[in-house]
Amino acid sequence: MEVARSRSWDIIQQKIMTSITPHRRDLIQVLSGYGKLILMISALSFGAATDLNASSEEDVKTLAALDTKYQAAVKSNDAATMDQILADDFVLVTGRGKVSSKADLIESARKKEVTYERQDEEPGTQKVRVWGDTAVVTALLWIKAEQGGKPADYKLWFSDTYVRTPAGWRYVFGQASLPLPKAESK
Repeated sequence: MEVARSRSWDIIQQKIMTSITPHRRDLIQVLSGYGKLILMISALSFGAATDLNASSEEDVKTLAALDTKYQAAVKSNDAATMDQILADDFVLVTGRGKVSSKADLIESARKKEVTYERQDEEPGTQKVRVWGDTAVVTALLWIKAEQGGKPADYKLWFSDTYVRTPAGWRYVFGQASLPLPKAESK
């Protein structure tokens, strides 16, 4: 099928080129060559200007601080700070498969459904990766809290995804592991 399509295309090109005067044919071929050159230069320039593997140190520092600020806001049930950091279409997926929206988390903070003793990233575990206007912050989180009269004390890994918006970086998606077994979380 592909061979037949290729032959058909060759026949069409030949008919077009033979219906054009030799002078115009030469001009089209020259312009077509320049078009390819311009396209290649544009692609190379764009690629150099947007190195997707590079991350600015400023972005890394900003995001590290922002994610730490978010964890502190959760710990203190600071709904206003959480509201500033979370994107309107934010989604959190826990290791048990529970899905929460921005509204769910803000409401929980306002009601103080969880009382935290700890909601802290373990020192030295935070890693920030930036790709243009998207970033992922990963860290080991220690949670020690009480919810509904039940104590909790565990560690889990999380990945928080941020996107640069005209208003600054916003936390758009979070995913948390299951609580780690006590032996693995030290």
